[in-house]
Amino acid sequence: MTLADRLRAALVPFPDITTEDSGLAAGLTFTAAAVLIPITDRPDPGVLLTLRHADLRRHAGQVAFPGGRADPEDADAIATALREADEEIGLAPSLVQVVGSLGRHRTGTGFEIVPVIGVVPPDLPLVPHQAEVASIFEVPLAFLLETANHTRRNMEWAGRTRHFYEILWGEWRIWGATASMIVTLADRLKAFA
Repeated sequence: MTLADRLRAALVPFPDITTEDSGLAAGLTFTAAAVLIPITDRPDPGVLLTLRHADLRRHAGQVAFPGGRADPEDADAIATALREADEEIGLAPSLVQVVGSLGRHRTGTGFEIVPVIGVVPPDLPLVPHQAEVASIFEVPLAFLLETANHTRRNMEWAGRTRHFYEILWGEWRIWGATASMIVTLADRLKAFA
């Protein structure tokens, strides 16, 4: 059985619900977006993540999945995630086996994100987009799925207490919407072995 088949078999079905980050301002409007959760096809799978450039207007210096806002020509969230992954890290859409998606995630910065799960070949010669991505790195999938690695935190932001998840792996701090999506992924893949 392929990794994509194993992930599909383990992925718990869900209604199309919206997961909101705690502390969102009332009346916030959301822009459609999608990210790719690229899982490397190796005996011990990993997940590719990016470090966003420190000088970006939004989410500067944060760890994120490749992705971004939907374009009018995108057929759906899968098309958005694949296009954005190609633009940001040079991952050709033809190399991605789409497994499925998670429920929509809303962020305090006004995005409604659909995380798309895809299996990719290992050790691809990926190239970070010079203006957006500072680096690309891989974290073991088993580490990300382990709930003991998901720490609940809170902070004051824009006059509100925000609750969020944080995952620390080596020098990398994964938090906010990206960590929330990983927590959802772990919940949906409880049966994955």
